[in-house]
Amino acid sequence: SPPAFCRASSLCRENVILREPAGIHFEQAPNRNADALAYESHCEVYRMEHQPFTIAQMRPIRDCMTVSRPANLGKEVPVTWFSLGAGTTITPESYDCTTLYVGAMGNGRFILGEDGRAVPFAGDDFLAVPPKTLCGTSTDIGMIYTEIILKKENTIMNNIIKAGQPTALKDLISYEEGSIANVDLVHADNMKFVLMAFDAGTSLPPHRAPGNAILTALEGKAIIDYEGQDYELNAGESFRFDKNGLHSVTPQGKFKMSLLLVIE
Repeated sequence: SPPAFCRASSLCRENVILREPAGIHFEQAPNRNADALAYESHCEVYRMEHQPFTIAQMRPIRDCMTVSRPANLGKEVPVTWFSLGAGTTITPESYDCTTLYVGAMGNGRFILGEDGRAVPFAGDDFLAVPPKTLCGTSTDIGMIYTEIILKKENTIMNNIIKAGQPTALKDLISYEEGSIANVDLVHADNMKFVLMAFDAGTSLPPHRAPGNAILTALEGKAIIDYEGQDYELNAGESFRFDKNGLHSVTPQGKFKMSLLLVIE
């Protein structure tokens, strides 16, 4: 389905060109209607259900525009993919709850607080923004990220997270010899955001998750077995599990991943 809404941050040229994520080729569209049709067509091809995907495939950058698309993991934990074209901005606004941002592609800045502090943000960064904090974004070259709104008041944040300070996700967890390391970054009774680091030779046997989930490879590669079918997942790619979907993770060497789980 097309994105929930689009916010144009600046005047666009007559011709709009879709940026091309690796391996995907979009053609120049003579007008926005044709462009929208091309976008819908390619998103149909790259559905995220039960196959590896990237956020850039699900929400590609469009010149001169900021665009959002819901990930549809659950109603109580809004998860949204954002893409910003080169030179665009999103005006600062605030939420009454903590908000998480996970980079996917490109780079830019988050504009935080009443003083408009500019915080650099890259494609593999993680940022937590406290409640009632003004937060906007801007980018010179284009940027894609995920926004996670934590509505629950009893959400618990790991002490390694420093609010307002972006950090590369994969740097928040280390490999442990012959082991699988796990860090709960954020959790509440309806969600968890977890990091895992697999040393070479370790794996997760088949199991079922209690909710919808998105696994993202941060470093290395792994074979994901989902309901009896194998998929190769490389760094930067994601995979969606449905609630109670049977799956396993078999790394091909050392492997780091994040897991966003929504329980409803």
